Amino acid sequence: MTEDEAYEKAMRPEDLTRLFVERSNAGDAAGVAALYAEDAVMAYPPGETTVGREAIRALWARVLAAAPRFEPEEPLPTLVSGDLALTATPPRDGAGARAQVVRRQPDGSWLRVLDQPEFLRP
Repeated sequence: MTEDEAYEKAMRPEDLTRLFVERSNAGDAAGVAALYAEDAVMAYPPGETTVGREAIRALWARVLAAAPRFEPEEPLPTLVSGDLALTATPPRDGAGARAQVVRRQPDGSWLRVLDQPEFLRP
């Protein structure tokens, strides 16, 4: 069994946000990274991009080392077109939104391919 197979898969695009919160609060950087496609791009740190699942894992390991606490947020309606979907959540402070483009995998699960996590502030 591979590391990815050890984790619950997101069978709906909206599942990715729930799984992100659960894994982040558990301090599981590898589990968070498993929510991303191998070629995913994340717009973080501010003004930069992090490219690829391994780089995203390393970034989350640094972020989660500070033990931040994430709260579930009510998702905005998901927009789906074939094997792509746009998911978003408004932050509790009402400033902007977080948005992700996700792609359906051959097994029917979903992974993030583009992530704009505005909530990550230095």
